[in-house]
Amino acid sequence: MSRLRDRERNAILNSLRAGVVPRVGQQHIQVGRRDEITALISDIDALADGGSAVRFVIGEYGSGKTFFLNLVGSIAREKKLVTVSADLTPDRRIHATGGQARALYAELMRNMATRAKPDGGALASVTERFVTQALQQAEANGTTPENAIQAGLNSLMEMHGGYDFAAVIKAYWRGHDNDDTELQQAAVRWLRGEYSTKTEARALLGVRIIIDDSNVYQSLKLMARFVRLAGFDGLLVTLDEMVNLYKLSNSQARNANYEQILGIVNDALQGSADGLGVLFGGTPEFLMDPRRGLYSYEALQSRLVENRFAREGLVDLSGPVIRLTNLSQEDLYLLLQKVRRVFARGDLGEDLLPDAGIEAFLDHCHRQVGDAYFKTPRNSVKEFTQFLSLLEQNPTLQWDRLIDRVQIAPETADQIPDMPDPAIAETGERTLASGERPGRADQDDDDSLTSFKL
Repeated sequence: MSRLRDRERNAILNSLRAGVVPRVGQQHIQVGRRDEITALISDIDALADGGSAVRFVIGEYGSGKTFFLNLVGSIAREKKLVTVSADLTPDRRIHATGGQARALYAELMRNMATRAKPDGGALASVTERFVTQALQQAEANGTTPENAIQAGLNSLMEMHGGYDFAAVIKAYWRGHDNDDTELQQAAVRWLRGEYSTKTEARALLGVRIIIDDSNVYQSLKLMARFVRLAGFDGLLVTLDEMVNLYKLSNSQARNANYEQILGIVNDALQGSADGLGVLFGGTPEFLMDPRRGLYSYEALQSRLVENRFAREGLVDLSGPVIRLTNLSQEDLYLLLQKVRRVFARGDLGEDLLPDAGIEAFLDHCHRQVGDAYFKTPRNSVKEFTQFLSLLEQNPTLQWDRLIDRVQIAPETADQIPDMPDPAIAETGERTLASGERPGRADQDDDDSLTSFKL
């Protein structure tokens, strides 16, 4: 490990101390997952070649899903991809009619990141890069900037919503050319999905449509094409906390989201989404539960079922589903060594704790929670980071006198209540979707009486 700057060191340790995944410096504490990372790197290379990809990263709570997804995102940025990421919540879903899908898209765009801007907020710089390249092309070809920009955007016209998307990019160029920052900001707002009414967007930008619940996925495909026009190799979308779809209490809302996921899977497997990759992070229940999980949707189950020959230790990583294997005891030992090295800023000989102290810590964890301490290591790493923080601030303390004070709790699922359909929660009634029959639509079809037959 090279010497760490204080900013990166503190970001890593503050995240670990709070039990969350660091947004920077993941490579300094990465252990294991070699085969899984290799499989995702092959997907990234396919995106750079104009292909498409979809993966479902499945693991128990605390097994390292979010860390893995963030690490893959950092690798993608190093390989000249643009990444966008968001967690699903009760207010952010893939499919909705009350603004939740648009909210998810807006969060993705706010978190757009590139190698030069890994912390997010890169949408404006990506747009600026496209304009700059168009100006260089115009100068090289002896044509006008308007013609160069139009030529660059021609490939968007064949896509759904491409005409208005291109019109917004041209509006950004006009703002750039005339030093009209308000027009540039209006264009970026549209690209972020921040307009709630078509009237406002038409008045400011002259477009007929906005990004709303009905066209979120189409807008992502447009953005994937656009970032390639801007000189990047593709767009990687990361959606974590998919368990929030599993927790939806309304079966029709849940199935509508699963149908949208099916469309994404079909496009990726058929190679019809150029330069677009999507990673979903979820638990085994989200995938396999026959009543509420993805397997409850028959078309998805047939596409996501694992290779039946992959048994007795054999693993097939060519399918859409990647199951994160549990860390071994040796992996966790190496992880704690790396955390110790982060505390020492990468300097050899500055460790706060000897190897014997790490062994004693792991033995203490094993006595408290059993094998779960290395299979779902989030709490173990959190307590170890706090343990080293105490030693760092109190140099006279003996580590062997503090070990027994460490309290490790087994990792448990977050207590997320069933999520009602907001269209019902806010108004007390629900607008019927197209083709939907009136009746007890607000009840889950898991109700034993719903499908009762004589």
